[in-house]
Amino acid sequence: MLDLEKDLNPAQLEAVTTTEGKILVIAGAGSGKTRTIVYRLAYLLEKGVPPGSILLLTFTRKAASEMLSRSSALLKQKVDGIVGGTFHSFANFILRRFASAVGIKQDFTILDQADSEDVIKQIVDLKYSKKEKGFPKKSTIFSIISKSKNKELEIEEIINKEYFHLAHFLEDIEEIFKEYEKFKLKHNFLDYDDLLWYLEKLLIENEEIRDYLRMRFRYIMVDEYQDTNLIQGRILVHLVGRAGNVMAVGDDAQAIYSFRGATVENILKFPEQFPDAKIIKLEQNYRSTQQILELTNNILNGALRKYKKTLFSQNKYGPKPQLIRPMN
Repeated sequence: MLDLEKDLNPAQLEAVTTTEGKILVIAGAGSGKTRTIVYRLAYLLEKGVPPGSILLLTFTRKAASEMLSRSSALLKQKVDGIVGGTFHSFANFILRRFASAVGIKQDFTILDQADSEDVIKQIVDLKYSKKEKGFPKKSTIFSIISKSKNKELEIEEIINKEYFHLAHFLEDIEEIFKEYEKFKLKHNFLDYDDLLWYLEKLLIENEEIRDYLRMRFRYIMVDEYQDTNLIQGRILVHLVGRAGNVMAVGDDAQAIYSFRGATVENILKFPEQFPDAKIIKLEQNYRSTQQILELTNNILNGALRKYKKTLFSQNKYGPKPQLIRPMN
């Protein structure tokens, strides 16, 4: 039996044992976020929740594997049947079964970044045998295309914001993008961005499959929610529906992947997406002294849009933070 009251602080305990409904856990730095998720997984299983009804979405596959392994250690038995991984791996898992519902074949091939760049190179070499000086590299073109999808912005807007020195090649890049999409469709290829778009298409257009997935995955957990992008946020809403249970964990103060399309808006708007959501804050820090946290709290208080939290530590004593200016 898990001894939750001994192993968890009050906020962690509340997050672990609140299993029904929509929960947003704002986990400050060093507050035991992973521990909370691990114990919640174990708690659900101990309560008798079928492993196959639990979906764990994480930032990396390694993170999901670690959490499942630690849950197994807590329960002293192997945890089998939980679907855990990234949004992309989950999309692949679902599309392998329901691909025909969105007009693709189940044996589609997934292109990694290197594969996609090679496809782009083929297109460029075929259409631009004599490339103008300064023509963007295949890696740059792929980056522009991927950012356009992840940030849901037109190619022109991406170039104007981040690659203004390539504005002269806008029409060429737009044409390469169109040819790239045609090539993938013709050869039954999907890149990582396509996995999310086809999953969303499936959830929107096929009510029967959407209802099946909602019934199957009754308990959904999402780690690092501040680092999800717009489409991942919408996929979560479609998966949960009105009756589902979801716990999203993250910290708006640690959103650092906007350059890859992640948006802090998902975590800031969670209460709007799920109007009956409960917010739980993990504020006890286990890494730093109170002096460091007081500086941190003062900095965070200056944010215009935020979830207000006050990090604290039982480690009360230590040197005050210093600003050190190195000599030139």
